[in-house]
Amino acid sequence: MAVQLEAQLLEILACPCPEHAPLQVGTPDDPDADFLTCTSCRRSFPVRDGIPVLLLDEAVEPSAE
Repeated sequence: MAVQLEAQLLEILACPCPEHAPLQVGTPDDPDADFLTCTSCRRSFPVRDGIPVLLLDEAVEPSAE
């Protein structure tokens, strides 16, 4: 199921990394995943019960390509 967040909320959410870059819905491999992905560092943050968990400790690191 894709993340369902209001557009206004998605506009103000930012990655907690030092760059504070915007987030996009899904992951690079799965745009319907329940994650928000940083457009700068590429970490993916889970969305649980409709609530984004924006903690670096909870982030999924990007896979090495």
